[in-house]
Amino acid sequence: MRTWSFSSAGALFFGRHAVRHHLREAFERLNAKRAFVVTDAILVKAGLLAQTSEALPAGVTFEAFDKITPEPGVELVRECVAAARTCNPDVIIGLGGGSNMDTAKLVSMILAHGGDPLDYTGDCRVPGPVKPLICIPTTAGTGSEVSAAAVFTDTANHIKVSCLSPFLRPNFAIVDPLFTVSCPPKVTADSGIDALTHAIEGFCACDNDAFPLPSGEKSVYQGKNPMADAMAREAITLVGKYLRRAVKDGNDLEARDGMALAATLGGLAFSNAGVALVHAMEYPVGGAVHVSHGAGNGLLLPFVMRFNLDKRVRETATIGGALGVTVSGGPDANAEATIREIEQLRKDIGIPTRLRDIGVTEDMLPGFAAKAFAIKRLMRVNPRMPQNEGEILEIYKAAW
Repeated sequence: MRTWSFSSAGALFFGRHAVRHHLREAFERLNAKRAFVVTDAILVKAGLLAQTSEALPAGVTFEAFDKITPEPGVELVRECVAAARTCNPDVIIGLGGGSNMDTAKLVSMILAHGGDPLDYTGDCRVPGPVKPLICIPTTAGTGSEVSAAAVFTDTANHIKVSCLSPFLRPNFAIVDPLFTVSCPPKVTADSGIDALTHAIEGFCACDNDAFPLPSGEKSVYQGKNPMADAMAREAITLVGKYLRRAVKDGNDLEARDGMALAATLGGLAFSNAGVALVHAMEYPVGGAVHVSHGAGNGLLLPFVMRFNLDKRVRETATIGGALGVTVSGGPDANAEATIREIEQLRKDIGIPTRLRDIGVTEDMLPGFAAKAFAIKRLMRVNPRMPQNEGEILEIYKAAW
């Protein structure tokens, strides 16, 4: 086995009232006196910005940028960076879902190194440490609070892009399941299926000792390893147990606890092992029709799992076991039953099942395939490496 490593946020605080009990400690450890909070108007209205500010130590001042929208375009990220420069903070706080936390990472990066977000897209292009960063998720899905990735939309090219760097992992992740209670059913569903996708792609990634990294290149991702596998399996188990419950009743605190932990564990798994073809295929779809990242991933997930099945029969059967799938007939039967269970879960929580349902037209598919195939950093993580755009186009056609 090739040597592998495992990375996370600098420190993780998890549990109900974690923000109230531990945000002050994070500020004291950073010796920070001025904060810039990246959030959105919905969370301001829900009172979560107020709860966060009330937990700050005495003497700390803060300014909030509350204009972040889902899947933010690069223009909005630039606007947020400009506001942060005026504030001149000691620490950046990302409060919200993945879009808010990812924008906070980009702000921290630009304040430290200058330039434009588009200058850093790809793998390991951030030259050094970023501005101190605290992430507080309000959805249970992206795992951005512990990951090394920041995703935004390149609006000129109609595609989501990502900056990946070990320097983008937050100094502190504070995961308070109570902060997800106000999350509406659709966002709960989209976020939850995103957490499942992260865990499944990490668990089914190419083997660490066969990870095809070209000589001289660096990558945050490194393929399957035992620690990522363990976290992915537990994340899948928690999603199977709690996602339907969380969507059905947002005040089910046990389900909120379980999904918050699933999202964080999924983030730890994928941000070390990697995400792969599902994400590569979702990026052009989301960039074109502006479906949420989670819904796009959830729509494509079973189709990609079938594409990968020959290479990952046993892993897929193991996923089924974590989800509670029990059939007789060996790994092949269990693997097929696993994919059917994911399709049923998707249906139960209201995730779209066909690309045509989210505004994709058939003539868009070849362009999507070309863009997805070009994302080599994700292609190489996939256990079955697509050989050409045509193979990806066939998956899109099956999903259309």
